[in-house]
Amino acid sequence: MKKYILIFFTTLAANTVNAQSGYNYQEWGVGAGASYERGYTNITQQNNYPSFNLNFVYNYNPYLPVEAEFQTGTLSGGGLTPDLDPFGRKYINHYKAVIFHADYQLGGGIDYEDHWFLKIVKDFYLGTGFGFISNTNKVQRYSIYAPPYPDPGYYKFPGHDNSLDLMVPLRFGYEFKIYDAYDEPSFAIDVGYVHSLVFGEGLDGYDDPPSKFKNNAVDQYRQITVNVKFYFGTVVSYNKLIRDFR
Repeated sequence: MKKYILIFFTTLAANTVNAQSGYNYQEWGVGAGASYERGYTNITQQNNYPSFNLNFVYNYNPYLPVEAEFQTGTLSGGGLTPDLDPFGRKYINHYKAVIFHADYQLGGGIDYEDHWFLKIVKDFYLGTGFGFISNTNKVQRYSIYAPPYPDPGYYKFPGHDNSLDLMVPLRFGYEFKIYDAYDEPSFAIDVGYVHSLVFGEGLDGYDDPPSKFKNNAVDQYRQITVNVKFYFGTVVSYNKLIRDFR
């Protein structure tokens, strides 16, 4: 009799797990990635560089990850000839940033079940957040077109080599979910575009007065990103099928 009771409960448990297949996700994740980036500052000529990031992820639900990101990279622009900058300005910024952001995927707001096209687009996302960027600049501080320091008449470009600025990222992309044998998202590959607004004049180290130089826009930089995430932790059920395994 005990044997039949054990078989009954084992079968019931197996059916219960199978019934939840496709609905479950894991709450936590870690990730890493690389970007191809370029600055947009008061200096027209800008260079492209790689940057790198590490991420810690909390999945509020499978379509709303909230992330803390550590980022490091390089931005530079300008040069000592008129074709690179008309005033001879030049900077190189080895920066570090800590950013908190959330990405809302379409799957959280649409009914994609039994619709092949919506199942494809459900993993597109828009996101934003805030963070702080620590700038470490090497700047051409003296004009090459005026008598050099310390001669009379030299011009020193104002600004700071080191600064800490508030930033707001604007994010768009697509998350490719990779599922395990239980139809749960186990890994993800995130391909996206990030455009960050930096409030302050620290990104290129120049704080030129608008009366002398064009200085009428917020400093910015953009990134084309690829990130890989690994999910782990408590398994939670969602109210819609994440993956239709039928």
